[in-house]
Amino acid sequence: MATAPVPPAPGQPSTSVAGTPGAGSQLQGTDAASAPRFPELYAPGAPFAAPELQSLAADGLLARFHQHGYTLPGMPASPKLRARAAAAVVPAAVRQRVVAGRMTAAWIFGCAAEPDRLALLVDTKRRVSSLRNTRGCTLHEVKLGPLDVISLGGLMVSTPLRTALDIALHVEAERALPALTALLARPQQDVGLRLLVRAIEATPRVPHKRAALEKLALLAPALVPGGAVDIEHAVDPSDRAQHVAEVLGVAHFKSEL
Repeated sequence: MATAPVPPAPGQPSTSVAGTPGAGSQLQGTDAASAPRFPELYAPGAPFAAPELQSLAADGLLARFHQHGYTLPGMPASPKLRARAAAAVVPAAVRQRVVAGRMTAAWIFGCAAEPDRLALLVDTKRRVSSLRNTRGCTLHEVKLGPLDVISLGGLMVSTPLRTALDIALHVEAERALPALTALLARPQQDVGLRLLVRAIEATPRVPHKRAALEKLALLAPALVPGGAVDIEHAVDPSDRAQHVAEVLGVAHFKSEL
C-alpha cells in the first residue's frame, strides 16, 4: 500500500515519494517535470490527520501557516497561498457563491492578522438561506459590483479597494486602522486614501458612514471634510471617479454560523 509523502527536513533535499514499485514511472513527459514533490499547503485530512500534522510541525518538518493548516518551512506566504488556505475551510458546494471579505480579505492581502472566523460576503441576488451550513464563518449579505471581486487561489475575494471600504464602514477602529494603514501603504493594492474617502462619501444610505470618515480622518485629516483640517474640495473629483460607482455595497444582514 502506498504511503503518504513525508516532507523533507529543513535543508535536506526532497526524496522520492514512498509507494508501490514503479509508481514514479506513471508521471510522463512534462507532467513529471511540473508535478510538485510536496504540496504547498497541508490541512487536516488527506494525507495527514491533525495530530500527525502537529507532530510533523513539532519535529520541524512543517511550519504552522494558519489556524487550519501548515506549509513547508521557509515557504513564503503570499495572497494566493492565504486564499487557498481560506478556500479549504469553505465547503466546496458554496465556494463559488461566497466572497472572502473584510478582515479575512485583509489577511489574504497580508494587511491584517488572521481572523478567528472567516468573513464571507454573499451578493443580495443569491439565496442566503441555502448557505447557513457554512460553519465557522460569518455571512454578510451585501451588494457587489462587477469590479468588487477578484479570483485568487480558488476563492473569490473582495478587491483591496472594496475591502478597505468595508473595513472602514463595518470594523471597529482598533482593528480597522492598522488594516487600513497597511492597505494604503502598498501601492500594488491600488488603494488611495482620496479614492477611499470619495467611495465612502458616494455610498448612499449606508450605516456607519460618519464613523468611517472619522476613522479615515485619523489617518489623514486634511482629506476628510469636517476633520481636524477641513479644506475645500479635499477629494479630487477626477481621482478614478468612474470606479466609485462600483463600490456601493450595503451590508444589511449578518449571520453567525
